[in-house]
Amino acid sequence: MKDIAAIKQPVIADFERFEVLFKEAFQSDNQQLTEVYSYLLNNVGKQVRPILTLLCSKLCGGITDMALQAAVALELMHTASLLHDDVVDEASERRGNPSVYAKWGNKTAILSGDYLLACSFMVTTCIENSRIWVILANVGKHLAEGELLQLNKADGLTVSETHYFKVISNKTAALFSACTESGALSAGATTEQTKLIRAFGENLGIGFQIKDDIFDYSDSKKIGKPSGNDLKEGKITLPLIYALKQSSEEERATMLNKIRQVHTNESIIPEIQQFARDKGGIAYAEEKMEYYKSQALKALESFPDNEEKDALIAILEFATERNY
Repeated sequence: MKDIAAIKQPVIADFERFEVLFKEAFQSDNQQLTEVYSYLLNNVGKQVRPILTLLCSKLCGGITDMALQAAVALELMHTASLLHDDVVDEASERRGNPSVYAKWGNKTAILSGDYLLACSFMVTTCIENSRIWVILANVGKHLAEGELLQLNKADGLTVSETHYFKVISNKTAALFSACTESGALSAGATTEQTKLIRAFGENLGIGFQIKDDIFDYSDSKKIGKPSGNDLKEGKITLPLIYALKQSSEEERATMLNKIRQVHTNESIIPEIQQFARDKGGIAYAEEKMEYYKSQALKALESFPDNEEKDALIAILEFATERNY
């Protein structure tokens, strides 16, 4: 499995241009914002989404300034959503470091996120393609809708795969597909190419999120990072949804009662994780993830074999096989 550094090599020169534009978009005369954004820039993630945009643009004809602008706008929107999510979830950490919410408080985190959204809108005004404008606007809607859906905490009656997939389709898959589709459109892709590349991004995003949710029920020693964070935040994801579905009414009622107690007694978490594993929750989630991986691969079949396509397949493998 290739790592992200290897995956982005086919677009490395343009990715470096993206990094410059991304940092420029962060600039502000406000001292508080400058401190927050310096902190964020020193703690950036894998930046899979802009890499996707650039790879899809190159696959469909070539990387343009429009692709770079779309990549910047989408990554700004993604970063803003993380700041807001941490406030909603009262998350103390992000990528192993204190979250902006924990470090500066909820007001600064919310307003900094709002400022980043405005920066994203500003970048969007430079994009001379109304179809990409619509895609970016819809991402903002989907992110908010997904978060609101997730706030409807499961009470035993609302725990369902349908609800789960609605949440991750809005919160994760919509952003991934926006990245891939924007990249394709910026390169002048055909209608059929655009449809396929969007499907690739959507299926990749769902697989990526299922993998993240599997981690929450994994042995933290094996994956090298804390698990159980979703449970702490009251989120019931696919492994546990399946496990509850396989249980008797008595088992289900007992376990739901334990889940409700997590916010006051985190010592219960290992028991809930073991329950999900014993009932086949992780195996089921992995099976679903493999299905979406196969759908993503299918969407790429008609594209010519080249280094960009190989890199997109490598991202898919990274998303579903990673251990962090």
